[in-house]
Amino acid sequence: MTEMVYGAAPVRGGEPVLPKWWRTVDKWTLSCILMLFGVGLLLGLAASPPLAERNGLVPFYYVQRQAFFGGLAMIVMFIVSMMHPVMVRRLAILGFFGAFVALALLPVLGTDFGKGAVRWYSLGFASVQPSEFLKPLFVIMAAWLMAAGQEIGGPPGRLYSFVLMTTIVLMLAFQPDFGQAALVLFGWGVMWFVGGAPMVLLVALAGLVVLGGVGAYNASEHFARRIDGFLTPDVDPTTQLGYATNAIREGGFFGVGVGEGEVKWSLPDAHTDFIIAVAAEEYGLVLVLVILSLYSAIVIRSFVRLMRERDPFIRLAGTGLVAMFGVQAMINMGVAVRLLPAKGMTLPFVSYGGSSLIAGGIAVGMILAFTRNRPQGDIRDILRGRTR
Repeated sequence: MTEMVYGAAPVRGGEPVLPKWWRTVDKWTLSCILMLFGVGLLLGLAASPPLAERNGLVPFYYVQRQAFFGGLAMIVMFIVSMMHPVMVRRLAILGFFGAFVALALLPVLGTDFGKGAVRWYSLGFASVQPSEFLKPLFVIMAAWLMAAGQEIGGPPGRLYSFVLMTTIVLMLAFQPDFGQAALVLFGWGVMWFVGGAPMVLLVALAGLVVLGGVGAYNASEHFARRIDGFLTPDVDPTTQLGYATNAIREGGFFGVGVGEGEVKWSLPDAHTDFIIAVAAEEYGLVLVLVILSLYSAIVIRSFVRLMRERDPFIRLAGTGLVAMFGVQAMINMGVAVRLLPAKGMTLPFVSYGGSSLIAGGIAVGMILAFTRNRPQGDIRDILRGRTR
């Protein structure tokens, strides 16, 4: 009866993997992801040729690489989304240890590519940013610890996850990569809140974050420069924020026209951190609203489906992944319109970047795996039973 009322998928013995996956996956979320990737390729055609010209490459060099890495990301996303949550958890925990070691070895073996922060491993033909892969894998690890801590006689999972989160945040802050550190902290905080953490501890954690920000401002010239640039009332028109602000203003409602934008010739990161400025200038507010709607649909639909989930691990892990995905998009677009300090963060599935695309494919594949319809009762059944 519960399955008839709440629409849970019935069990069909011996059903092939692909038909079962198609019947149970959230097709709306999947469609939104594919559309975001398509928008990313469209904007890459506009934003990347100037950079390729400056570097002496063929005009669509970066678009071709984005299509290649994006194709890999889509394949990874489909494969992960077909897995059972238990398999996702096992593989993610193994991957977490590998990504953690890779992050720890960055000061010794990593490179900064002249950007002042050692965040990448150079492979010659490509580069790898371990923090991009560590984020979704950490969410799974922390959710597993928190869920285990809720069991009778279980370990102090919240404490273990807190220690792990603090270690990763400090490692990222010393690179420095305050944007990724903030994402890890936020994702963990959302899971901690959903897991039933007392409000007193959440307020105390917020206070520690503020103190940490003050300390970073005083200790890091890089961090202080970005905060000062954000707080100043006047925007230097020759800075990245100045170019982005002007491009958004010039775009208006319908944009200046395909290929007619000027910001891509001025911004070195037009194809990555400031891709939304290219969208606003050439296609106007219309495309920006479409992009916002796609991200909103993914986040809202995923949260709604996770609210029906009875397994505490799936609820925690799914919530952390969705929150991190949505906030990363919000930060990227918020920086471009000067609502937030510059963070150097990509727009998921839209910006150029191999590590970002593939890691995003892993994260969204996990979300799709956790939000698939399974033969179970609704969590509201449990709540009603406790109140009787």
